[in-house]
Amino acid sequence: MVPPAALCIHLCIGQVYAFSVFNLPMTRLIGVTESAPGDWKLTTLGWIFSISIVCLGLAAAFAGSWLERVGPRKAMLLSATCFGGGFLVSALGIWLHVIWLVYLGYGVLGGIGLGIGYISPVSTLIKWFPDRPGMATGMAIMGFGGGAMIGSPLAVGLMAFFSGPESVGVAPTFVTMGLIYFTFMTIGALLVRLPPEGWLPAGYQPPAESGKLITTAHVHVDEALKTPQFYLVWMVLFLNVSAGIGVLGQASAMSQEMMPGKIEAAAAAGFVGLLSIFNMAGRFIWASASDYLGRKNTYLVFFALGMALYAAVPPAAAMGSVVLYVLCYCVIMSMYGGGFATVPAYLKDLFGTMHVGAIHGRLLTAWAAAGVMGPVLINYIREFQIEAGVPKAQAYTVTMYIMVGLLFLGLICNALIRAVDSRHHHSEPDTGGSRL
Repeated sequence: MVPPAALCIHLCIGQVYAFSVFNLPMTRLIGVTESAPGDWKLTTLGWIFSISIVCLGLAAAFAGSWLERVGPRKAMLLSATCFGGGFLVSALGIWLHVIWLVYLGYGVLGGIGLGIGYISPVSTLIKWFPDRPGMATGMAIMGFGGGAMIGSPLAVGLMAFFSGPESVGVAPTFVTMGLIYFTFMTIGALLVRLPPEGWLPAGYQPPAESGKLITTAHVHVDEALKTPQFYLVWMVLFLNVSAGIGVLGQASAMSQEMMPGKIEAAAAAGFVGLLSIFNMAGRFIWASASDYLGRKNTYLVFFALGMALYAAVPPAAAMGSVVLYVLCYCVIMSMYGGGFATVPAYLKDLFGTMHVGAIHGRLLTAWAAAGVMGPVLINYIREFQIEAGVPKAQAYTVTMYIMVGLLFLGLICNALIRAVDSRHHHSEPDTGGSRL
């Protein structure tokens, strides 16, 4: 029941990847059918997603050590309260048309719920599946990637249900979704369990010797921060996420603008859902494959293939090829998700399992930084291009080539990663525990 418990959390908080379906309706809160004076701009709304990702990373960093002390159940309950409550506070901000309340609700409170909920099941599943850590983290984190598959059509359907001549239906949609997500996340918290101390799967024998980049030792979270490996993996995650998160945050609006007349609002919502499917599937498939390919080789594929695909997006849009455009982004999103799911196993290989949850939490500050950089690159370069007279369909071209450069830097950082020096290893054995 532990993987379903993890999915209860991650399928809910993964809704953040579908937030782009709210962006265009929220630019028409006053005008309803079209933007009116006083309505929020797309660049203003883009900060909601960025703030939530920043708070995700910060909450994961600060809560990681606390999670190791109190166990996953209390952390999941706190996550449910913050994430569900964030929707309710945001609904009030939308109703009153006060943007800082939306920033506080979905951005800060929701982001805290995201961060705590994200890391809560990961270290737990690694302890249940020591023989397949990549597969284990893939099981948990694929739910986060699949959250938009549920959240996108749910949000669109609810907005259509609640909308009318004087409302686009966003505020009641936020209230409804907040209550639904709180309920399911609480169920996940009640289901989760940690394995007994010293537990191993039947027939599994830990390897007597470590592999080239797989240690049998353990590194304390504070000691991990003194190693170059931590910062190289931080850069690997930061650059991989920066290249993808801006696209995900604006996927709906971007697809409509890059493919005018070919991708309309309903199709764009479907595009967001399709990206979610590949994001989710990639998390499980790539992370499971990393158990055989190795984490370093898996990231090599992410960066090299990602560079080629990002470079192919502008020509595909210029040709008007919807199939090629969608295919490029689907593969990109599978590797974007795969990077998230593979990195906890990468950390486990380098630093051991003793404090992998806390180390993973600290590492997610890279996600927080990328959550600002990625959307800013997409939104502000787009606005600058449009103001310079560039057609909307071509306003994203420069950004795509910048993404290629980011992935090239990530390729270099990944190539520099080596095994952690033994002087950083912890002298006491990992005792596990049975905390809930």
